[in-house]
Amino acid sequence: MLRLTDLKLPLDHGDTDLKAAILTRLGIAPADLVGYTIFRRGYDARKQSNIHFIYTVDVELRQASAVAARLRDDLRVRPTPDMAYRYVAQAPAGFANRPVVIGAGPCGLFATLILARMGFRPILLERGKEVRERTQDTWGLWRQGKLDPESNVQFGEGGAGTFSDGKLHSQIKDPGFRGRKVLEEFVAADAPPEILYVSKPHIGTFRLVRVVENLRATIERLGGAIRFQSRVADLAIERDATGTGQVRGVVLASGERIAADHVVLAIGHSARDTFRLLHERGVHLEAKPFSIGVRAEHPQALIDRARLGAAAGHPLLGAADYKLVHHCGNGRSVYSFCMCPGGQVVAAASELGGVVTNGMSQYSRAERNANAALVVDVSPADFPGGAANNPLAGIAFQRRWEEAAFKAGGESYAAPAQKIGDFLAGRPSTELGAVRPSYTPGIHLTDLAACLPDYVVAALREAIPAFDRQIHGFAMADALLTGVETRTSSPVRITRDQQLESVNTRGLYPGGEGAGYAGGILSAAVDGIRLAEAVALDLTSRPPPA
Repeated sequence: MLRLTDLKLPLDHGDTDLKAAILTRLGIAPADLVGYTIFRRGYDARKQSNIHFIYTVDVELRQASAVAARLRDDLRVRPTPDMAYRYVAQAPAGFANRPVVIGAGPCGLFATLILARMGFRPILLERGKEVRERTQDTWGLWRQGKLDPESNVQFGEGGAGTFSDGKLHSQIKDPGFRGRKVLEEFVAADAPPEILYVSKPHIGTFRLVRVVENLRATIERLGGAIRFQSRVADLAIERDATGTGQVRGVVLASGERIAADHVVLAIGHSARDTFRLLHERGVHLEAKPFSIGVRAEHPQALIDRARLGAAAGHPLLGAADYKLVHHCGNGRSVYSFCMCPGGQVVAAASELGGVVTNGMSQYSRAERNANAALVVDVSPADFPGGAANNPLAGIAFQRRWEEAAFKAGGESYAAPAQKIGDFLAGRPSTELGAVRPSYTPGIHLTDLAACLPDYVVAALREAIPAFDRQIHGFAMADALLTGVETRTSSPVRITRDQQLESVNTRGLYPGGEGAGYAGGILSAAVDGIRLAEAVALDLTSRPPPA
């Protein structure tokens, strides 16, 4: 097959137009085209007067080699790469050394799934509940202000990504097409088939629930075990005189011990108690940079008009998104993060006495507001007491501002909020304007400067007018800022070597967002596949340690 890139078609085109473009590009007759498959469809909206779709297609031809030879100088016509996923190992008959996976977010789920497909019968341990029970507990916070620290937006089957936009695009390098494998598994689990070819695929929260349930069923059918409400309270690690350790098992909060020489650590970016446990058990950790800020809400119609002009509302374009960055005079960078078109701002706290915001949307992206995090980069140098001798200092930094937001919101899990006009002017907000908040269990109008570092406030006040020059209306006085956003990425890196093991603890395979090696559903899932491959190769290439 041949892959054709950069096929441009107008907004209102039909299937026959795409076929005609293929024939024209290749210079062939219709009879020479056996068939084609869309690999990617995106759009170019840089000029609102000329918005068009851009296709990449894989074509099957009767005389493919001759066509390829004739067009060898055309970089837009190349052989289709082999994207088939190949399992690196297979468990031998009677295999009993079952690996353990901790955490049922995208990284843990896909590590478990791939290990199960290779016959290793993994055991997946999740501190939270199965996804539907978890959903009920999450609604308990959103509707009643009742937080369950073990079952919430952060903890439970599916991980934090379940209550998000369900975005499945990433900028990671993926020469092995593991991302394609992730998308194929999602589609097999009842995700929309279009995620295989749209340039910015997403699933949305409600559909993700069903997808996660189907992934669980597949894992169990393949011999894997999934245990909920099974918080890992300790790790059994043997260390020699050099400090090098070997995992021997995990200990649950119930007291149960599960022996294991291979443990995948996919704990997510909010498992602060587990980070502390790892530190106490001598696992090498490092403090790492992340970002903090607020959620910004604008009318989705404003974003659509600013980005798409007269094409706003086109059914194939959907709700418009944006990606913004500004480098400030104080040396900080401000950027938009986890933009959710037609979505809502959600309560994402996992600790009592703290307020955390996140963004979520459904597959339809049909809500009236657009929201995105506006966040500012912070580094270990900003953390209290410095991070040279305390890899957990970033956690203390996050907690400080989450607790400040809880206090500023009235200590009820309501979130502190402020209109953009008031924020830029440095005065507290006292009444809402045209933009109505989507955050539940509610907001408390105040001055967000009380729950953010001064340099973050200064950076945001500089960046928002700059963003307005890119998206007209972004600095509208009635747009709403809701605080605080602290869980952009892990404050800790669980450092690993080239075999994906902890640098000082054999058999421990840290990965995903919690270990600092991913940022989003797709990249975390890809990392989970890589961890599964590493574990499988180790299990089949050498005997377990004595």
